[in-house]
Amino acid sequence: MKISRKDFLSLVGMEHETLDAWIEEEWLRPRGSSVEPSFSDIDIARARLIRELQVDLGVNDEGVGVILNLVDQLYGMRRTLMELRQAFRTTSEQN
Repeated sequence: MKISRKDFLSLVGMEHETLDAWIEEEWLRPRGSSVEPSFSDIDIARARLIRELQVDLGVNDEGVGVILNLVDQLYGMRRTLMELRQAFRTTSEQN
């Protein structure tokens, strides 16, 4: 689902400046152009995670960057594991 910048700001409850800073830090990576970016449900979840880390847990900006990097690595490994499992299943079925 494509979400406009205006709708994203409303859904997440944040200011333009904060969104611009998070995009500059590459904490959020909207699709489309910088003039008309589009966001997804994943971007909303990620923004809510960032807000929770900062507000509820008191994590500073450097810590947020580290945590997001680790989360991205974890999801990348999870995706790779699922691909390996599927390849193993396919190979097992062929034998």
